[in-house]
Amino acid sequence: MNKTMHKTTFVKGALITTLGIVVSKILGLFYVIPFHAIIGDRGGALYGYAYTIYTFFMSIASAGIPLAVSKVVSEYQALGYYQVKKRAFLLSKKISLILGVSCFLIISLCAPFLAKAILGGISGGNSVEDVCFVIRVISTAILFVPVLSIYRGYFEGHRIMRPPSISQVLEQLIRVLIIIFGSFLTLKVFHWDIKSSVGMALFGATVGAFAAYIYLVVKYLNNKSKFYTRARNVNEPFVSDKAIIQKIFYYAIPFIMIDVFKSLYNTIDMVSVVRGLVNICKYSTKDAEIIYSVLSTWGQKFNMIILAVSTGIIVSLIPNLTESVVKKQEKEVSSIINRAFSILLFFILPMAFGISFLSVPIWNVFYGYSKYGADIISYYIFLGLMIGLFTSMIVTLETLKDYKCVLVSLISGVLVKLLLNNYLLKSFYNLSFPAYYGVITASILGYLTSFIICLVVLKKKYNISFEVFLKNLIDILCGSMLMVFILYIVKLVIPITLNNRILDIFVILLYTLIGVVTYFIYNNKTKTFKRIFGLNIKQVINKYLSK
Repeated sequence: MNKTMHKTTFVKGALITTLGIVVSKILGLFYVIPFHAIIGDRGGALYGYAYTIYTFFMSIASAGIPLAVSKVVSEYQALGYYQVKKRAFLLSKKISLILGVSCFLIISLCAPFLAKAILGGISGGNSVEDVCFVIRVISTAILFVPVLSIYRGYFEGHRIMRPPSISQVLEQLIRVLIIIFGSFLTLKVFHWDIKSSVGMALFGATVGAFAAYIYLVVKYLNNKSKFYTRARNVNEPFVSDKAIIQKIFYYAIPFIMIDVFKSLYNTIDMVSVVRGLVNICKYSTKDAEIIYSVLSTWGQKFNMIILAVSTGIIVSLIPNLTESVVKKQEKEVSSIINRAFSILLFFILPMAFGISFLSVPIWNVFYGYSKYGADIISYYIFLGLMIGLFTSMIVTLETLKDYKCVLVSLISGVLVKLLLNNYLLKSFYNLSFPAYYGVITASILGYLTSFIICLVVLKKKYNISFEVFLKNLIDILCGSMLMVFILYIVKLVIPITLNNRILDIFVILLYTLIGVVTYFIYNNKTKTFKRIFGLNIKQVINKYLSK
């Protein structure tokens, strides 16, 4: 390949991909500060309604497709079937176009029905017309994202990782710029209504996807001959279009199903939270939409921190686990799984406890004062913890190609969420706890159900022992609780919030430093760190200082 586009090794490719994910996550985390200041909680709820619909249909239209195309292309490339590979690319583009246009039409035509289903007749907040409008705006993104995902998968199938990663950052950057400046100009300069401002922000997803698509198309056209340079000459057998399509869907469907079921958690909340809080718990519509905006839009961003760590660990888990599975090294498989989950929990469990403890200053820094925001994320962050564990478990079973267990666990989790959502919402309210804790608990129990099912299957079917993981879990939990205890003592001396955004940043940094030092000292003294990472903290520091 030329200087602007070349193949990468696995490790370098993983690093490039991870870097793209991290940069995108950072952009996705910090744009919410000005965005919340512009549109507020009512706009956040409106944004959440539309984006939840979009996420659900995107799961159908493009989830799993990039991976499927990448696998198919890589397979035909290795076999030297260059004409078959070219047809697979063309067919996958047609499939994505059909799926994208179909989903766009369904959303656009059904928008009034969806809006009514979301609001359920309640009044005093966003109207059916407002919700219908923003749903139709976000639906335009589905015309471009599926075909964009095909190009990403095609590049990745050739082990060309930089252009897809750049396109991901480009898409997010343009989206964020339009969200911030578009919503600001619409609402504050032109003085249009909140519906138009949110609509402009949502349209950023369309423009971002289109820009990333154009970038990859240009990259493809400029290097088109490189994709079809024959490294080997073979007599290609005839492979029918039907066989190619079947192969694409064979690889894609498990991942589509996974994304669909995961998005159902948010869909259930979308159609039940506001109505449940208003009709069952007698909240005002305004308060109910504020709560939903935290759950669907603002609070989600803090869970991204947990999920970003999970993604990094998953990237390193897959190749190591795959190699051991192929070699049928059962003890090594068990060791890798135990270590991966121990490392994951070592980082995300204290992070969840820390964010929960510092929820008030963190919320104030990002969004300013809120009646519900800090209280919600103090508990909601543990849902992020559960999703991180669950996602790692699902990846493990996908690597083992046990798609049946994956789907059974997903279906079981969604059913638990569906059955318990309103029941727990009402129960928490009757027990004088915040009713929205019931909704969060239903999600946690749903993911926990899926996680336990996968855990049992791994133990019984694959003979994986989790004794090491459970021992590490106890030590990590004890270290996290000691950290929180020390922070409570510090709180008696230093206020946890000074009600000033700049000063609260310093409070967060101080408490974080104290928490991290406490946590690492405990895990070093109990040898938990050495048991997980193979070295104690002093050895790790000396190792890196000597380089």
